[in-house]
Amino acid sequence: MATKGRRRRPISAALQASRDVIVDLSELRSADSSLIVDLACLAQRLRAHGQTLWLAGAQPQIRKLIEGVGLHRLPAVRLSGAAAVAG
Repeated sequence: MATKGRRRRPISAALQASRDVIVDLSELRSADSSLIVDLACLAQRLRAHGQTLWLAGAQPQIRKLIEGVGLHRLPAVRLSGAAAVAG
């Protein structure tokens, strides 16, 4: 529950973005269904504005989870092997 609370501010900021959103998952070692739901909802809202959610640098176990639930198949989600680069 505490982890979900920490996601609230970054998700709100992502919803204000004027371009595609990149989520750097390279340091994430484990995840639960609440993260997947949050990412799916974010992707759906971004898609409504013509934007894409890029999931970057997921560790093998996180990538397996994303692919296992089909998050990467949502229209506004792209799964990248590389970690996000600050720019």
